[in-house]
Amino acid sequence: MSCCLLEFCRVQELKAVREFLFQNQQNNPSLGDKKTENELAWDDSDWGSWDNPEAKEDGSGTTTGVEEDSAAGSAPWLQDCVVSLSPCSDLMVVAKDHKAVFLSAKWRTDDGGREEMTLAVSWSGTLSTEEGESVSSVICIPLASQKRSSTGRPDWTCIVVGFSSGYVRFYTESGVLLLAQLLNEDPVLRLKCRTYEIPRHPGVTEQHEELSILYPAALVTIDGFSLFQSLRACRNQVARGIMTLCVFDQMKNASILGGFHASVKGSPPAMSQYITVGGGPYTGFYYAIEGSSQPLLSHVALAVASKLTSALFSAASGWLGWKKQSEEEPTQKQKPKVEPATPMAVRFGLPDSRRHGEFICLSPCNTLAGVTDDFGRVTLLDVGRGIAIRMWKGYRDAQLGWVQVSEGRGERESSPSAPLPRRHAQFLVIYAPRRGILEVWGTQQGPRVGAFTVGKHCRLLYAGYRLMGVNSVTSQGWLLHTQQVCLFDPATGVLRTVTVPFHLALSDKKSERAKDMHLLKRLTTLLKSREVEPDILESEAQSVLLDIKHPAVKKQALESLLANKNAPVSCLTNITRVLLASLKGQDPEAVDEGLFQLCSSQLKLLQLYTDIQQLHSTGEATTDTHTEPTEVAGIEEELARVSPTLQRYAELTSGSRPSVSFALDSSDASLPVRSFLSQMECEGEEIRVVPGPNADWTQLGSFLFWGCLTGESPLQKVCNTLQKTGISPQQLLSLLLSVWLHREKEVLKKTEAVRHLHTLLTALSSMKGAVEESWDMQCVSPWWQQVRSACVQSHSSAAALLAAIVAHRAAKANITILAETKFQSEWEAVSLELEQWAVCVRQLEDVLSLQTLLCVPPPQGTPGSATPHCSVKALLEGGRGGIADSVAKWVFRQDLAPERLKDMLQRRGEAESTEQSSQPEQGKGEKSQEDAAFNRAAELLVSVCQRFPDSLSPDLLFAHCCWEYVVQWNKDPEEGRYLSWAVEHLKLVSSPHIQLGISSMMWNTFIVKCFSAAAFLIEKVGKAPKDRLCRRDVGMGDCAMTAFLGSCVQLLQILMEADSGVEEVTPPELCVEEVWGEAEGPASLAELALEQKGVHYPLVQHHYLLASLLHTAMTFSLRVKPLSLFDSKGKNAFFRELSSIQLMPSGDMDPGLVSLRQEFLLRVLTGWVTTQREAVEGPGSGSGDKTWPSLCLDLGLLLQVNPDILRRHLVCELYNQGLDPRAEQVMFEVEDKDVLGSQLLVLTGQRLSYSLLHTQTQTRPAMELLARLPPTLCTWLKAMDPSELGCPSVPLSQTSRLVSRLIEILPENHGQYSLALHLLEAVEDLQRED
Repeated sequence: MSCCLLEFCRVQELKAVREFLFQNQQNNPSLGDKKTENELAWDDSDWGSWDNPEAKEDGSGTTTGVEEDSAAGSAPWLQDCVVSLSPCSDLMVVAKDHKAVFLSAKWRTDDGGREEMTLAVSWSGTLSTEEGESVSSVICIPLASQKRSSTGRPDWTCIVVGFSSGYVRFYTESGVLLLAQLLNEDPVLRLKCRTYEIPRHPGVTEQHEELSILYPAALVTIDGFSLFQSLRACRNQVARGIMTLCVFDQMKNASILGGFHASVKGSPPAMSQYITVGGGPYTGFYYAIEGSSQPLLSHVALAVASKLTSALFSAASGWLGWKKQSEEEPTQKQKPKVEPATPMAVRFGLPDSRRHGEFICLSPCNTLAGVTDDFGRVTLLDVGRGIAIRMWKGYRDAQLGWVQVSEGRGERESSPSAPLPRRHAQFLVIYAPRRGILEVWGTQQGPRVGAFTVGKHCRLLYAGYRLMGVNSVTSQGWLLHTQQVCLFDPATGVLRTVTVPFHLALSDKKSERAKDMHLLKRLTTLLKSREVEPDILESEAQSVLLDIKHPAVKKQALESLLANKNAPVSCLTNITRVLLASLKGQDPEAVDEGLFQLCSSQLKLLQLYTDIQQLHSTGEATTDTHTEPTEVAGIEEELARVSPTLQRYAELTSGSRPSVSFALDSSDASLPVRSFLSQMECEGEEIRVVPGPNADWTQLGSFLFWGCLTGESPLQKVCNTLQKTGISPQQLLSLLLSVWLHREKEVLKKTEAVRHLHTLLTALSSMKGAVEESWDMQCVSPWWQQVRSACVQSHSSAAALLAAIVAHRAAKANITILAETKFQSEWEAVSLELEQWAVCVRQLEDVLSLQTLLCVPPPQGTPGSATPHCSVKALLEGGRGGIADSVAKWVFRQDLAPERLKDMLQRRGEAESTEQSSQPEQGKGEKSQEDAAFNRAAELLVSVCQRFPDSLSPDLLFAHCCWEYVVQWNKDPEEGRYLSWAVEHLKLVSSPHIQLGISSMMWNTFIVKCFSAAAFLIEKVGKAPKDRLCRRDVGMGDCAMTAFLGSCVQLLQILMEADSGVEEVTPPELCVEEVWGEAEGPASLAELALEQKGVHYPLVQHHYLLASLLHTAMTFSLRVKPLSLFDSKGKNAFFRELSSIQLMPSGDMDPGLVSLRQEFLLRVLTGWVTTQREAVEGPGSGSGDKTWPSLCLDLGLLLQVNPDILRRHLVCELYNQGLDPRAEQVMFEVEDKDVLGSQLLVLTGQRLSYSLLHTQTQTRPAMELLARLPPTLCTWLKAMDPSELGCPSVPLSQTSRLVSRLIEILPENHGQYSLALHLLEAVEDLQRED
């Protein structure tokens, strides 16, 4: 509660600001060094004595000499600049010569995650337009918003700049010039502003909005309302305030000014008072009566002021740029006419011929003003009386500001009589740059209330005004967010504001609170020091608390003591006990009830903390008094049943991965007393746990119960102690379950903890208020329902299952006892409660099995992620598909291929049919570590599927895996494998109804957008596009796009097959396990799939056709415009809803289109044959390549292309590439053998021509053979062009076989039959020669 200096903003990019403003001086560093030396070499001969040599307050920091030196090298540049900060602190202007930089507020998040405000450069540039002029003064005026919804934030901020040429210009935050005016031809010395202030009490006149501009021999004041919306009176060297005189002052002034015969008006006139500082007089006071003419004044020396005539205001509309262009053109080259000033004499002043005033700063309430002069003095003026009332010396180059503080809504308002008005205090802030100190002084004769060491190169920024455009009506309900005084440190870029509490304005004699605050500060300092002995801390803190008089401060001191982390519990107990005793010894009516309650409640809590701590430290072991042998046997039997799963879960969750542990989580760590007190509250005789985060409950629960669970503390004594304090059993149960469920790893390591948990649960159940005696066993018990709720919500599956097993046994024993007392029969009681427990335990067993599977770490090399945690509640709220969704996500993390998942699920079928045969096969499969891991994962998956036979049926699991992979592909389209595997999973779904629904959802949600983009891109480019274009238009690379189109072909194929199979099969019934029948949440994926509309088969086939064309074009890099292969109907049908009925192409297609399609398919076949040739020559052929010919033939049928032409082309291309065996296979399917024979005859001729005529080393037998050939054959061979052959050097045996095939397929009456015979003879001769 002392005066403090708070950082609220930080300026960024200061170096950039400096470099921009001082560009011309960077090349001449000697000038800057010389200036720095001149600045530092100041004379301190007339400083005078230092009146208040007391030590600075603790709030002030200290700056070492080294820091000052480093700051001096970089900081003084700001002293040469003009700086202005908006009172809303959201805009700062720094100007030098003709340049300026505007910095605007921005919010950012720091390293600690906290939001902080910074000022960053929003505009920089040149402001001057006249040659040789420079900026001499700047102010930032925020303009209030006129909207009704506004709450006090500015609409925008206007920057008013005064220049050495006499111009005043107005700019927006982005540096746009709004208007300019030449008001005087002398340089502008200072700009000041006054804004509306709400009158504090009746009798104070409202302050008018006004902008004041000071020149060396004139003062111009412009009424804000008439200039633009609401710009307000700015005042710098001249302070102005409207005042109304009392009757006596009015008569006095009339007699002095008018003499004996002066007449006095009935009501005193409103006046404008002006105070100027300068030389001759040092301070001058002017009064201008507000009448029909504007008040104007001027005087000798520098103490001269002036107002413009009313003519200026009547023509003000021309300033705002509303004149037509033709009116402004002639005046652009001439300087504007300056209106003449009306002189007015000074009424009185403070004459001091040697002293020269430098700066005046008016207080917010217009009653006081601070003045600096060239003698290093700061003078405090009483504005109303016109006298100096105080002077400080030793403040050369001082900068001034004011802080006005309102009294808090406290005791003055709660007085029994009418509430008194709130008081306001004025504090003068003085920054002395020569000494690097910022001081806060109480006025009028108050002491120094704050001092801070801040550095020697800061700037004190005091606006003296708020928002412009506010009045008594619009200000209702507004909160004006303005800083009064800001200190800007250019060395660090930090903006800080001064905060002064109101009580510092009160003298010590009148306010005990000031003394109390001093004592509180002393206690705070004591608690912060770490090296204090506990005894000294206790005695000091006790004396301070007893000395404090004010109850609110005493309460604050006690709370800070109890919240201290270093104070031992014994110290806190003793101090609280002494304080409580002192309160009991006082008059009961004088004691503050809240303080008394605080002391008594905290003492009770401290006593409880001490008792529990002592019980845990005794080392006395737990003795079981509640657990019977039959119950222990029952629990052990249950544990043996779930033991294998628990063991596997513990292995997977323990040492396999590194984890972080905290000191408070360990069993031997004690809860700090301040944490205990913050989490407990006491009202009367009852102690309650304060609701808070789970971590706090776990800490508190560990403090109370962990020793009991480990068997190291006396369990029964702890329970008895807690019961005596009055804590409700329900809260104790919550704390016990919290520590049990959150410390799962330690619980699983301690086998005896389960038995102790049973004892604790039984002990808590037997407390009064736990299980109601009137409980009807056919209803659910709230006590046991609380245990179930905690277990089903917990993500610690193993701990929750153990707690449920123990609680189930305890509840059963409880019900049995109640039944015996009520019915006194030996029949076993059947109740709704036990049914609920049976369901709960079964659900928790299922969840543990599922969680164990999810904990299996992904294989190395796959992108790892955090293990997902599931709970019964999460699975029930996740809907019927939640379980399958969890397993599908696990499949993705494991990077399981669809075939491997299918193998795993086949083991499930084998395990269900013959469980014994699965064990010997396991050993054979474990050939390597990977196989062993795969087998273990398969076992876990099979066990989970057996527990969820309906939720994890193969169809549902494959469907969810398909969806998970397509979702992951959508996140990263470059991973084409994800989409491919999604389609493979979809193929494994046996139900055509689910297949149809999932594939429709995939197409509409993820595929069609990318598919249409790919089609339009290939159509636009006319060929397979480059990687860059693919990434730009489709969002993936060219290779990924090829794979994507291949998956599209398969997806549409599945869609067609599923649509055909839907009619033959009935839709599947979606079932769920009995214990999971209450699942509520979003509809499952399978339910959504069955709700999908059917598709229009021809439209799907139409898209399949396009997808195949796109895929082939990308695979073989072919030139094609795919959409151009369809007519207008076909084009319009693309990318429509697959369930809609579209107008499809029918009948015979245009021959031109058919020939284009045929040409494309022929090029596809050529491309495929080329790849086959490369595969033969390379290391091995691709596996899926053999399907392309049949695909082309299928496409040919759909595209109305004659398939025989395609087959003939394929045969020729295969022979052309030397792949004769494959060509012979296809030849059998060709129908038109005559045309094929003619084509192959040419190819044979090319081969023979190459062998006889075009080989580089022709053999002698070949030359002789050529001479023996018939002339017609010889001429025909020479006409052949072997360069058209893809593989010319083919063995003669293959060519001979080809000629034999030719003679077989050519009829004897064929025109070229004889040529074929000649070819056969030539080849046979050539073979014999070889």
